[in-house]
This record gives sequence, C-alpha cells and structure tokens, in this order.
Amino acid sequence: MKLFLGEYDHALDERGRVTLPRKIRQEIEDVEVILARGYEGCVFGFDKRSWEVEAAKHFDTPVTDEKGRQIRRYLFGSAQKVEVDKLGRILLPAQLKEYASISREVIVVGAGDHFEIWNRLRWQEYSKNLEGLS
Repeated sequence: MKLFLGEYDHALDERGRVTLPRKIRQEIEDVEVILARGYEGCVFGFDKRSWEVEAAKHFDTPVTDEKGRQIRRYLFGSAQKVEVDKLGRILLPAQLKEYASISREVIVVGAGDHFEIWNRLRWQEYSKNLEGLS
C-alpha cells in the first residue's frame, strides 16, 4: 500500500513546474500522476493505482444519485494526467493552479493515499485549524 507522508516547502519554477519531494516520489511507481481539484482549495495528486482505487469508490454510487454525479463531475472533470520528469518535476495545469491560487510558493502535503499541493499561505492558515484536532 502506498503511503504519502510529510509536509514539504517548495516553489514553482519559471515554467510552472514543482519538484515533488523525494519521499513523495518514492511512493509513485509510474512516470504519471493524476492531479485533480481537491477540497479546501488544494490540488490532489494520486499515483495511478491510488487514483483507480479512489475512482472505484465513486463508481459504487449509481449515476441516478444526484450527489454522486456532482462529486464525479467535481473530481473527474478537473483531473489530468501529468508526467513526472527525470528530475522529479510535474507541470501544474493552469486550471488547477488557478483553482488553488498557486503562483509560486507551495506546500506539498502527504495525505495518506494521496498528496496535496497547497498555496503556502492558504496551507498555513488552514493548518492552524488542524492543531486543535490532537
């Protein structure tokens, strides 16, 4: 089982690429990852196998269920396959950068079965709320 862990401070390069942290890359078997709109304004990142598992959960909900259709459109409509280059970088698609208000400074967060890419300031604000959960 893949397990994405940790919190990493990174920045986009001039071409809009982010280098995935080594510990995140070690959990990715393929040269492709799937990026999609996440919740709370971040970008979700999945290796291929984890994406298939996540997708299967949503196929369990019948297409006749309105909430199920909405979640499918939200996730699958924004999803894109991107390649991890030899230096461990991925190009963030423009629509996902816009959605997550990402321009330069990012935090890559391991979230168990996936990783998340956050605007640094948004993550700092959001993570303050997480401190009260422990």
